Amino acid sequence: MIWKNEPKAELRARESEKKLKAARAMGSINGLLLILSLQFFVSNVYCLHRSQFNPSFLFGVGTSSYQIEGAYLEDNKGLSNWDVFSHIEGNIKDGSNGDIADDYYHRYLEDIELMTNLGVNSYRFSISWSRILPKGRFGDVNQAGITFYNKVINAILARGIEPFVTINHFDIPQELLDRYGAWLSVEIRKDYGHFAEVCFKAFGDRVKYWTTFNEPNSVTKLGYMIGSYPPGRCSQPFGNCTYGNSSLEPYIVGHNIILSHAMAVDIYRKYYKAKQGGNIGITIAAKWFEPLRNTTADILAAKRAMAFDQHWFLDPIFFGDYPSEMHQILGPNLPTFTSEDKYLLEAKLDFIGINQYTATYAQDCIHSSCEIDISDGNALVYTTADRNGQLIGTTTGLPGFCAVPWGIEKVVMHMKERYNNTPMYITENGYSQVSNSSMTAADFVSDIERVNFIHDYLTYLNSAIRKGANVRGYFAWTLIDNFEWAYGLTLRFGLHHVDFKTQDRTPRLSAKWYSNFLKGSKIAKGVGSELSSEY
Repeated sequence: MIWKNEPKAELRARESEKKLKAARAMGSINGLLLILSLQFFVSNVYCLHRSQFNPSFLFGVGTSSYQIEGAYLEDNKGLSNWDVFSHIEGNIKDGSNGDIADDYYHRYLEDIELMTNLGVNSYRFSISWSRILPKGRFGDVNQAGITFYNKVINAILARGIEPFVTINHFDIPQELLDRYGAWLSVEIRKDYGHFAEVCFKAFGDRVKYWTTFNEPNSVTKLGYMIGSYPPGRCSQPFGNCTYGNSSLEPYIVGHNIILSHAMAVDIYRKYYKAKQGGNIGITIAAKWFEPLRNTTADILAAKRAMAFDQHWFLDPIFFGDYPSEMHQILGPNLPTFTSEDKYLLEAKLDFIGINQYTATYAQDCIHSSCEIDISDGNALVYTTADRNGQLIGTTTGLPGFCAVPWGIEKVVMHMKERYNNTPMYITENGYSQVSNSSMTAADFVSDIERVNFIHDYLTYLNSAIRKGANVRGYFAWTLIDNFEWAYGLTLRFGLHHVDFKTQDRTPRLSAKWYSNFLKGSKIAKGVGSELSSEY
């Protein structure tokens, strides 16, 4: 069985830290492995094992183009919105950018070898729009970009690794932003449809899994409501930007993204699916919202938060319209779907991608006096990780993101019920560590907390699957430390440490644990003696 009643978060965190310090004092990786094994033995009854997942289940790792590739002006690539945004002083926490990042453009074979050593059977990555179409539909296809991604796809397939491709993961050609405002204009739909079709033509003979967008609910909020992502548009009280309207523009952008998704699915279904035999979906950032108090108002607040976060993008695709909660609050500020739009949306999708990291409490701010959380938009809720002095989970390096393993089961079961158990893939799940330029690989390699995180989330994911949830894959975020958007190089999610000065990759304890799990270790709930002898 699974223990549902976990020890209190703070107590567990203190005990974990004591064990970690003791292990480090032993001065060897074997000491760390032994302590970790004992920790799992005393804190878990349920033994996680690869065989508990379907043999066809995709277990992989994920990356995205801007975060790792570098070579930002090489081989005729055009400028992306992130190339421009990251060079503006004050936009990135540590002043870094993705000009070089992990230099993956030149080191992709080295990183594919890391995947091979892990034993993954799938790799989720994205395609740089500005590397393929530097000027969008206003210019030619860049054959050097096509060649690069062909080399990546062919290399992973040669190693038995299935490509799982995201067409758009935040970065777009700056050309489209300069010409017509990108996602604020209906023109973007034509550009996105063109880009998607170029990808289907060039790579679809080998790619069987396509994701139209990564986290459109994050793009809209961070880029057009809060202003911390490009193009940095917002208005008070959400942020202090030169341009923008936080109560209107996010919903225009979201509308164009939804219909761009529908256009890409329609193109794929009409002209490519029969011959290429692939599947196409969309990936949503899926935080779980738990009512702060057991009251009707807070229960409705949690539902409202879900509506303004995940249902915002999935409901139109499945039901042809936005959720009722959004209609009630936004009124005429919410765009409407024409009959032609609804016809296009009938193509729906083949699967839902879920990026799941955390859960939070939601409090009603309609009938209660509370400070509305700007990060959750116009849902009129206050979100917090704290309830009566007790954190919802253990803290991570990412502010506001606690490790809450049971949240992944809640999200998956919710998706199962609301969207008719459409196939699901956990397209991102990972643990962040705070970093600074003075820290070395030795400070990060013994990442017991990340091992705990992945193990516990997989345990609750397996529970959801055993309850009938149609989950078909899991991708750990991320293969290697990378440029973490507005946080720059101050956060590390990688299974492998990267020294950004030398570009050396070092496997962490979590990489060894994940590899052990994927290769079918008899003791997969912790890192046991067989790993001690192997490493």
